[in-house]
Amino acid sequence: MAVNYSAKEEADGHPSGGVGIPSGGVVGGGAVKTRKPDNTAFKQQRLPAWQPILTAGTVLPAFFIIGLIFIPIGIGIFVTSNNIREYEIDYTGTEPSSPCYKCLNVSWDSSPCTCTINFTLEQSFESNVFMYYGLSNFYQNHRRYVKSRDDSQLNGDNSSLLNPSKECEPYRTNEDKPIAPCGAIANSMFNDTLELYRLENDTRTPITLIKKGIAWWTDKNVKFRNPTGDGNNLTALFQGTTKPINWPKPVYMLDPEPDNNGFINEDFIVWMRTAALPTFRKLYRLIERKDNLQPTLQAGRYSLEIAYNYPVHSFDGRKRMILSTISWMGGKNPFLGIAYITVGSICFFLGVVLLIIHHKYGNRNTSADIPN
Repeated sequence: MAVNYSAKEEADGHPSGGVGIPSGGVVGGGAVKTRKPDNTAFKQQRLPAWQPILTAGTVLPAFFIIGLIFIPIGIGIFVTSNNIREYEIDYTGTEPSSPCYKCLNVSWDSSPCTCTINFTLEQSFESNVFMYYGLSNFYQNHRRYVKSRDDSQLNGDNSSLLNPSKECEPYRTNEDKPIAPCGAIANSMFNDTLELYRLENDTRTPITLIKKGIAWWTDKNVKFRNPTGDGNNLTALFQGTTKPINWPKPVYMLDPEPDNNGFINEDFIVWMRTAALPTFRKLYRLIERKDNLQPTLQAGRYSLEIAYNYPVHSFDGRKRMILSTISWMGGKNPFLGIAYITVGSICFFLGVVLLIIHHKYGNRNTSADIPN
């Protein structure tokens, strides 16, 4: 069949022998095809906008205001941090002169080793004192280590108790019995025992160390629960399971008090909250102030008695005991105060420099002189 084209169609550029479709026309009776964005304020970029114009009248006051605000805040935070009392003892025992040198090569399955370190507090600790244990070169942030746990098992799920998650491998089962709690985090739980004594006139007075209240409330009451059943008989609740490989005793024998035993043991809960950096500290005990007229720890001689069970020498780790008070901003950390002072000083300095430049060059006539 012959097809004839008009002169207008040829002028519009339709190829000879083809069927032309006008631009924006209808194809097969459908809607008009177009690539034009919708006529909305967002797609047509008609939304209200504000573009600040940086002038000397706005920039210079901003620099000075930031400097005048940040510097006093930084000084206050820095002074508050420095007022926190802190005393640290490294008891790893790598030095031959250390009392804990004899315990340096202790292993998980060896008998407990005991050592004692005497020290002197030059200043009194007035408020409540927090005792921490610290570890160095211990990477709790390793990906496989962090995943090696079963949160359902730790939350008291009975089915997960006897059938732990495969994420716990190779600490999922032992001798064909499920491990409770399973995983590498639980298996490597810190198990040194620290006791503090005050030395006065050749007498050793024990310092009361509180072991409850050291874990986060949400961890203690929400995330960690013992299996459902008779809460007074944890031995029956954990029947059919076995202890982690490196533990000397099962989880239901961590503490004689029922409300601090099993998965809700606060030492265990604190350890299970993994640290972000290889050098970290974790809360171990609390020393509460009993008399408002007397400091919590008076200046004088003290003794730290250590049941050295936790091996760190194989990975060049170090162990520390830290005594510290706290303030409204937490523990001792001068970084935040230094950061505020640094930023405030830089802003104030830049403000002065820009003010001098503006005073010297700002009034110049920038227009070019056009000769007549």
